[in-house]
Formats: sequence, structure tokens, C-alpha cells
Amino acid sequence: MTPEPVYAVVLPSIGRPSLGVTLRSLAAQVTDADVPGPVEVVVADDRPLTATEALDPAEIVPDAPWPVRVVRTGGRGPAAARNAGWRSVRAPWVAFLDDDVVVPDGWAKGLVADLRAAAPTVGGVQGRIEVPLPAHRRPTDWERNTAGLEGALWATADMAYRRDALVAVHGFDERFPRAYREDADLALRVRRAGWELVRGTRTITHPVRPADDRVSVRVQAGTADDALMRALHGAAWRDVAETGRGRFRWHVATVAGAAAAVVGTLTGRRRVATCGALLWSALTVDFARRRIAPGPRPGEDGWAAEWRRMAWTSAVIPVVAVRHRLRGALAHRGGAPAWPPPLRAVLFDRDGTLVHDVPYNGDPALVRTVDGAREALDAVRAAGLRTGLVTNQSGIGRGLLTRADAEAVHNRLSAELGPLDTVQLCPHTDDDGCACRKPGPGMVLAAAAALGVAPSECAVVGDIGADVGAAVAAGARAVLVPTAQTRPEEVVDAEATAPDLAGALRLLGVPVPAGAAVGLSGTAR
Repeated sequence: MTPEPVYAVVLPSIGRPSLGVTLRSLAAQVTDADVPGPVEVVVADDRPLTATEALDPAEIVPDAPWPVRVVRTGGRGPAAARNAGWRSVRAPWVAFLDDDVVVPDGWAKGLVADLRAAAPTVGGVQGRIEVPLPAHRRPTDWERNTAGLEGALWATADMAYRRDALVAVHGFDERFPRAYREDADLALRVRRAGWELVRGTRTITHPVRPADDRVSVRVQAGTADDALMRALHGAAWRDVAETGRGRFRWHVATVAGAAAAVVGTLTGRRRVATCGALLWSALTVDFARRRIAPGPRPGEDGWAAEWRRMAWTSAVIPVVAVRHRLRGALAHRGGAPAWPPPLRAVLFDRDGTLVHDVPYNGDPALVRTVDGAREALDAVRAAGLRTGLVTNQSGIGRGLLTRADAEAVHNRLSAELGPLDTVQLCPHTDDDGCACRKPGPGMVLAAAAALGVAPSECAVVGDIGADVGAAVAAGARAVLVPTAQTRPEEVVDAEATAPDLAGALRLLGVPVPAGAAVGLSGTAR
């Protein structure tokens, strides 16, 4: 008998008003024993940490029939936000939705049917995307661009992946900074890992978002991601990823014509200037014509504004597209290593991890390091990795100690264990609602920035679930080293566990001397 599908829903969001529409339409799904709903919904709040407060799902959808959790990810892009979302759940299936879709009636029933029909070798099931277009006129360029999602393969606007498949390929490549190509890259790697991807029967509605006149110019930044795809997957990446070819070669020719016209004029070579100008003019006019022809006609709503928009953007887009592609090609001219990148830094929790926990300790004389702490830090340093400390010290916010007291404790810690390359301290209490207090990502992101490494190049070692949560939200690796204070559910939920610091380092691939204290080898999942 096929087990009932168990799934969680993950939505990356930058706080658009459409998030409320998405969540409310999801909450309106009819679920029962035959059509189970999600075990939980995770909203990955990817707005900057310093500019906003955390989203409150209770204000958006107060009567949700399932738990809703928010994970703040610090504005690192949709790939990083989705990774934080799926790493935060333990359901066997993860259904990704965009925060600007509308979940129609019957979607949950269709999703459950798709998951039930998935063979064990199927790693992902895509939903069908419908983009409503205006009936009273021909669609604009931006509307047609959005409608292209209807034929896009493996688009994460509605894509359910087995968690095991995501674990096998380490999720989305966070070097893709925008909602472009990150889903194609993931699908390619999942299939190369031996999984099948199929299209399901469920349907999602993806309205066309409002956009200003420059949107078609801004989206050209995605050509830099095409350069990353080439660096990762070779010159034939479009064929293996099953994506279209676009118009980039014509953009190159257009820019070449413009360059020839300018150079010819400056050097007095009239023939070169004339030929270049003619080439640029012909290709620009052809580009504008191809964009205008399927759009609104004279007399239809908005046709004049659309024609003006197509005229000037058709002249600008080739230059912008080529510039971004060159930027991407230069950034990845030596190729790109496989995801995830190598480890470059290990960040440790303090109390319960490097030192025995003394609540709200501000006295250096009470510092007692745990067994193997010095050896562990020495092993990290010997491996050429950076070291750091990320510690919640709410005693400062409670008035039980001062920042100077905490610094004195850290000085004693450094004297015992050797210097740390960065120390990040959060003085706030839970009531302050800051983004730095673990499980928020703030301190991990700050430590990575201070060390000059990417968060994905860091690992966090700690003794409670908040340490793991901070690592996941920031995009770092995480190993839990349980103590008597660690709750059983935190051990169950942890991505990786080790009995001691040496075991944690071995899980992370850090060489540990044979004499270092270690019990079991640890477990990862």
C-alpha cells in the first residue's frame, strides 16, 4: 500500500501584498482524511534584516488550518530563501510556491494525487501554470513574458520536490541571486543525480504582476546567470536544461553595429560608421517590430504607451544584456565549482559548546572550557579555516551583566582556546524582536561578512536548536552537539548531530588528529 503523501509548503517572499492572496487561497483549500493538507507552511521572509520587521503570518491569514512559520533570510535571493525553507522542515515532500500565485480550488487535491502517483524514482512533480491575459486587447510585452511560465519546465512557481532529492544535491545554488535560472539549474542537477522529474495534473494561477516601464531592461540582469549556467554545465547547457535560446546573439550584433558606428565616426572612417549605423538601426527596428507586433494595436487600450515603451527599450536592451553577460562571463571566466562551495569557516556557539554553561555569566573566573575545545579549534586553524563565535547574551538586555563583562569573558575564552577571527554577540532578549538573536540569521551573516566569506562557506556548531536554526536561516551548514540541556525534538530535527566537537568537525570534513576526543562518528541527514 502506498503511504499517504506528507508535504510542507515553502513560499519565499519579499513582502509583496500578493503574499496575503497566496496564503489565503491556500488556506481555503478543502482538505480531509483523503486529501491531507500541508503539515506546515514556511514563509521565507527574504527582505533585508535592517529595514523591516519580521512578517507576522497571523495578521495575513489569522485562521490558517495548518501551522505557519516565518524564517528570515536577510535578502539573499530566492534560491537562498527556498533553501532555508526546505531545510527548516522534515516532511518527505516540499511544495514550493511563489508569493504571487493564486491557489485555485482543488489544488491540494491535485497535489496529493500527483504525489500519490509519483514513483519512488520521481524526485519532483511540477504543477501546471496558467497566466490570465486580458480578453479585451492583445497582451503587452510584459504580459507575454509572464505567460511564458506556462511552458517553462520545472518552474518553482509550483514545484514539489522530494526532500531526499534536495538533500542529495544540496538544494538550490545560492550563487543565482535572482528568480532566474536557479530552478533550471536545480532540475538539471536533480536529474543528473538519478531522479526523474514529471509534470503533474494540478494547476496554479500566476497573475501578471504590475510593472513599470523599465522592467524589460531590469530583467536583462539574468544574462549574467546564463554565464553561470555555462560555467557550471558547459556550452550545451541550454540543450540539457531544456531552455530556449532567446535573442542574445542578435543583441551582440546590435551592439557591434553601434560600436562600429561610434568608432568609425571618431576615427573618420565613414564607411565603417555608415555600415555600423545601418546594422544597428536595422536590428533595433526589427527587435522593436517583433515586440510590438503581437501586442496592442492602435485603438486598443494602452497601445500608444506600449509602442513608446517598446521603442526606447528595444534600443537599450541589447547594450544592457551584453553588459550583464560580459559581467557574468568575467566573474566565472575560470569556471565555477560545483555547489555547495568548500568550507572556509567554522562558527561556534559559546555556552554549552565551547564552555560549560553558567547562566548569564559575566565573571571570567567561572569560564571552564569543555573537553576537546582547544583541540577542536586548533584542528580548524590547522586546516586553514577561519574561526568565529556567535553567542546570544540576553543577560545584557536583562541588566544582569554589561557588554564589558561579556567581553572580559571572551578575553578569558581566547586565552584558553586561542584567538577567534570574529566574535558576534547579541545582547537582546526575545521581546526585542531583533534579527541577530539566534535562531535569527543576523550573527551568522555578520560573521561571514567580517571573515570575507559567503554564508554557504560557513558551518555553525552548537548545542541547541537555535544554533541550528540560525545556520539554516543564514545558509550555513550546521552540526548539533547535544548536551543535557538539548531538547529531544531538537536532536530529531537537527540536520546533523555529533557526540562531541571532534565528531562535529569530522562530519564537516575537517581533519582531526587521532588523539582528539571523539565518541561516535555522528550522523547527518
